[in-house]
Amino acid sequence: MMIKKISLVIPVFNESDVIEQSHANLTAAINMLPYDFSIYYVDDGSADGTDAVLATLAAQDARVHPLNLSRNFGHQAALTAGLDHADGEVIISMDGDGQHPPGMLAEMIALVEQGYDIVQAQRIEENQAFSFKKVTSGAFYSLLNRISGTHVEPGAADFRALSRQALEALKSMPEYHRFLRGMIAWMGYKSVILPYHEPRRMAGKSKYSLGKMLRLASDAIFSFSLMPLYIGLSVGGLFLMLAAAQIVYVLVIAITKPANVYIAPGWSSLMAILLIASGIIMILLGFIGVYVGYIFQQVKGRPVYLLKK
Repeated sequence: MMIKKISLVIPVFNESDVIEQSHANLTAAINMLPYDFSIYYVDDGSADGTDAVLATLAAQDARVHPLNLSRNFGHQAALTAGLDHADGEVIISMDGDGQHPPGMLAEMIALVEQGYDIVQAQRIEENQAFSFKKVTSGAFYSLLNRISGTHVEPGAADFRALSRQALEALKSMPEYHRFLRGMIAWMGYKSVILPYHEPRRMAGKSKYSLGKMLRLASDAIFSFSLMPLYIGLSVGGLFLMLAAAQIVYVLVIAITKPANVYIAPGWSSLMAILLIASGIIMILLGFIGVYVGYIFQQVKGRPVYLLKK
């Protein structure tokens, strides 16, 4: 498979202090490769002048195509915008903070030329120090892989290469709540894992706050699994067994009538029924409410993102 045109998709959010250096490192790498590159920077509603920096880069480099979203829609939406506009035979998504090394692009393209539709870069983390993010990330992927029918590699961020066929398949999936790592893994196209060591950020700090990570985890779990509903049913069954135990206990007391035990008439049965029924209903309604909320947002048919220019 001979490839001529490559599209790079790079979402950015408030990265004005690093984007110029990141672009310089990127161009130094792609200038060594015999392909026609186009670079789609997607500004996800930045408020620090990132759009002005991208406009300057576009004026200096004809390969740069800035896409400015009307507001901050989130990383997955920004990435979707770039993928929708990319026109290359191979599409590579990466971050603009310097933590996805441009030196790997040649190897990723070579693997697509060998017939792989998905080349997924995977962070090597075994030598990294203990951190809250590392522990929670490992726990999340372990849980997701257990409760869903889709296997997502731990450490597999949104640094990957897609063939045109794989991209068109991804674009045909109209989910509003998007977890692209899971969606791409679900497609089942021929894929390969490419390990890499993640360098330090050139400046600034990660824009993925704890709240954003929790929302992404929620989208992943509720989009790829019905397990929360089964958990609710299981908890309901547990409460029913506890209710049966409570009823047996009260009957034993009523029959044997021990002198040192007194139960107010009706109290035990009333409390058991109220607590158990309330617990079951609240758990199930909570899970069902989340799924209904997702369905509501999906059927409204609103776009995942809007472009400003």
